[in-house]
Amino acid sequence: MALPAECVTALRAQRAQQIADRKAAGANWKGTGQGLVFTTKNGTPIEPRNLNRSFEVLCARAGVRKVRFHDLRHTCASLLHEQGADARMIMEVLGHSSIRVTMDIYTFVRLDSQRSAFDRVGQALREDDDTK
Repeated sequence: MALPAECVTALRAQRAQQIADRKAAGANWKGTGQGLVFTTKNGTPIEPRNLNRSFEVLCARAGVRKVRFHDLRHTCASLLHEQGADARMIMEVLGHSSIRVTMDIYTFVRLDSQRSAFDRVGQALREDDDTK
């Protein structure tokens, strides 16, 4: 999967942390062998409630408004859409079986993007008036 360099760097740091956790846990490591990227300090899968709580703490520390962890999927889809990614690519990144699901549920056009689009329409209308 293609990822921005910032994501690759963060994932490599996470992998290094997981290796250190595994060494520190020694015989207490309970890794499932599933190749999970994010685990607890002893290698078990992270419980969804704990993930949500940790995410809320990180958002608060970063001064980011409170959002659900799942909302990150919506953000990813919307940002890809705004950057001109085509619907099929966004669908595949999110793992959907239908473009309709992707476009109807997961993409939102931000207000500043709407304003920019309508500014371009206004400009086109003004240019059309100038040619008359």
